Amino acid sequence: MNALAPTDGLGPWRQFLCRACGLIYDEGQGDPDSGLPPGTRFADIPEDWACPICGVTKADFEPYERRAKSAPMPVSPAPQRRPGVVIVGGGVSGWSVAEAIRAGDASLPITLVTACDGGRYHKPELSVALGRGLSPEALRRETGAAAAARLGLRLLADTVAVGLSPERHALRTTRGTLPYTHLVLAHGARPALPAGLDPALCWRVNDLAAWSGLHSELARGARTVAVIGAGMVGCELAEDLARAGHTATLVGAEALPLPELLPEQAGRRLLAGLEGLGIRYRGNSLVSGLSRQPDGTVALTLADGTRFAAATVIAATGLATPSRLVRSAGLAFDRGIVVDPATLRTSGPDIFALGDCISLGGQPCRFIEPVARQAATIAGAILGRDHLGYAHAVPVVRLKTRSSPIALHGTPVAGAPWHVVEDSAQRLAMEQRQNGQVTAWLAA
Repeated sequence: MNALAPTDGLGPWRQFLCRACGLIYDEGQGDPDSGLPPGTRFADIPEDWACPICGVTKADFEPYERRAKSAPMPVSPAPQRRPGVVIVGGGVSGWSVAEAIRAGDASLPITLVTACDGGRYHKPELSVALGRGLSPEALRRETGAAAAARLGLRLLADTVAVGLSPERHALRTTRGTLPYTHLVLAHGARPALPAGLDPALCWRVNDLAAWSGLHSELARGARTVAVIGAGMVGCELAEDLARAGHTATLVGAEALPLPELLPEQAGRRLLAGLEGLGIRYRGNSLVSGLSRQPDGTVALTLADGTRFAAATVIAATGLATPSRLVRSAGLAFDRGIVVDPATLRTSGPDIFALGDCISLGGQPCRFIEPVARQAATIAGAILGRDHLGYAHAVPVVRLKTRSSPIALHGTPVAGAPWHVVEDSAQRLAMEQRQNGQVTAWLAA
C-alpha cells in the first residue's frame, strides 16, 4: 500500500515495468534506497538511475497496467469440458505464460499446477530484501487466488505433478489426472545441496516460502550467519545480511569469490567491497559437514578439519533441475529439459518448457530477463499466431552487491585472458577478445 496519496494534480500513481528483470517501479512507493522518495514520478527520475535489481537504465522501463479481471473460472480440480492448457509451475515463468496466453485468448481453459500457494513475487528481490527491511508481505505482489481470478484460470495450489503420459496428453498430479491439449513445464530448478550438508541444519533460499522462514529466524535479532557458496547468490546474500545488521561469514571453495565468472582483478575488487561491510571471507574452503551444538549453534566442519560455528547457516551451492518427471516420460534431458531453441518445444508432442528448468545446447538457462520473450513464443505457438520465435541471447549478468556492483556482458571464455582497459579507485573495466573482436567485457 502506498504511503501517501497524489497531490500534484497529475492523477493516480503509475507503475512501470523493467523489461529486463520484471521489477515494477511504483511512483507512490518510489525507491528510497536509490534516493527516490515515495511520490517520485517516473518522469522526474534522473536518466542515469539504475534498476535496483538488475541495473538497467530508465529507458528499459515501460508503463505497466495490470490486466483487468477476466470472467471467473472454478478453482477446484473438477473436470472441464475442454482440456485446454496445463502449466506446471507457479513461479514467474508459469505465470508469465498464463499472462501471455490470456492476452491473446480470453476463454481458452488454463490450469496452473503448483507445489506452493501460487503467490506472485519478484524472485531476484529475495537476495536484497533483508537490507531493505522488506517483509514477506511486502514482497508478495499478489496472492495466487487473486491472480487466478484476474486471469480467469484454474489454480491447483499445493499440488505436485507426479507423472506424465505424452502419448495420452495427460498429467498425473496429487489431486488427480489432468488431460491437456498443450502442456507447459515451468517448474524451475531446486537448490543443489552437496553431500555432508544436513538439509535440516541449513537454509536454501530459492523461493518466497523458504525466504519467509529464514526471515522469521533472523527477526529474533542480530545473529552470526554462515553462507556456504561464494557464487552470485552467496555474495548477494552475505552483503544483504551485513546490511541488515548480522555478522556474516562467506565460505568459498576458491581464493576469491565468483572464480568461475570473474577475472582475478574483479574478484579482488568484489572481495574488498564485501570485507568493507564487515563480511569475513573464508576462501579455499569446502564444508564437509554440519552438526548441531549444545548451545543451539551449528558447527561447520571444513575439509581441512577446522571448525567454526554460526547461529544460522545458509547454503547457496547452486541449482539443479528436477529430472524424474520428464525422464520417466521419455523427454530429452541434458542438465535441464531439452527444448528447440527457436520454438521452446520439448521432444514430447505439444509440450513446451521455459525458464530455469530448460537447457539450450546443454547449458541451463537460469536468467529472469528472457522469460517474458520465452512466454510470448510459447503463447504464440499454442494460440496458432504468427511469431518470430525465440532468439536466445545471453543477458547482461549484474551482481547486486552495492559495495562493489559488477556488470558482465557477453560470453566469457574460461581460461582466455582478460585485458584491463581501466583500473582506478572508481572503476575497473576489462575485456576479452577473440580474433581481434571484443567478445566479453565487464565493469566494476
